[in-house]
Amino acid sequence: MQKGKKIFFNSDQHFGAPTAKESKVREKIFIDWLEHIAPEAEEIYLMGDLFDFWFDYKTVVPKGYTLLLGALASITLSGIPVHYYRGNHDMWTFNYFEEELGFIMHRKPEIVLLNGKKFYLAHGDGLGPGDRGYKFIKKVFENKINQWLFRQLHPDWGILLAQFWSGKSRYANLERESKERENGKYDDQQWLLNEPLPRYALQILQQIPDIRYFVFGHWHMPIKLQLTDNCSYFNIGDWITHFSYLTFDGSVVEAKTWKPNL
Repeated sequence: MQKGKKIFFNSDQHFGAPTAKESKVREKIFIDWLEHIAPEAEEIYLMGDLFDFWFDYKTVVPKGYTLLLGALASITLSGIPVHYYRGNHDMWTFNYFEEELGFIMHRKPEIVLLNGKKFYLAHGDGLGPGDRGYKFIKKVFENKINQWLFRQLHPDWGILLAQFWSGKSRYANLERESKERENGKYDDQQWLLNEPLPRYALQILQQIPDIRYFVFGHWHMPIKLQLTDNCSYFNIGDWITHFSYLTFDGSVVEAKTWKPNL
C-alpha cells in the first residue's frame, strides 16, 4: 500500500428507504463521506445493499440517485478502485454497476490479499446455519426464468412491488436487532459467537487458519469479535442508523463512525 493511504469498507446504505425524501438526506451524507475520504483512499469496498432495491433493466435506470451515482462514478474515474459485493437487496444487479459506474463486481464470498494479509469478504446473506426460508427465496430470486418474468412487469409496478417486500424484510430485521440490543445481547460475546455469521467464520477459519480478518455487511449492527489471537471478525454496520465503516491502513482494521451534519 502507498504510504498514508487506506482501504475503506462500507455497507448497507439501503438508499431509497424509507422514502425518497428521507433517502436523499442520507445520500448527501454518504456523498460528503466519499469526498472526505477520497484523498487518502487507495481502494473502497462497498459490501452490498447500496440500494434498498435495485434491478438492472435493459433500457431503464430506476428514478433518483443522480447525484449519488455521479459521485460514485467520479470516484472510479479518479482512479480509485471501487469493489462491490452484491447483497440480498441488490442481487438483481447484473452489469450496470460495472459498465456505467466502473465498479469491480464480486458476486460470491472471496478471500482477498490486502497488504499481505488475508481478508475473507462477503455481504453475508445466506451464510451460516439456519435461515432456510431466506435461502430458498434466494434461489427463487436467482432463477433466470423468474428474473425474466419480473422484467416483463412495467418498472412502475415491478419497483413498487419489490420495494414493498424489501421494506418488510428490512423492518423485520431492524425490529429484531432493536429487541436484541435492548436485551443486552450485543454485549454478550458468547451469544454473538453463536450467531450464524460468526459461526460460519469460525468454520471457515478451521479450514483456512491464516485468515486475519473477516469483514461482512448484512447484519446491521457494528460488531467486532476476536476469533483467535490472530483473527478478527467485523460486521460493518449500516448507514441507516449507525453511519459506521472500517478502515485498513495496511497494518490494522479499525471500526469508525461518520458524524453526519443533520
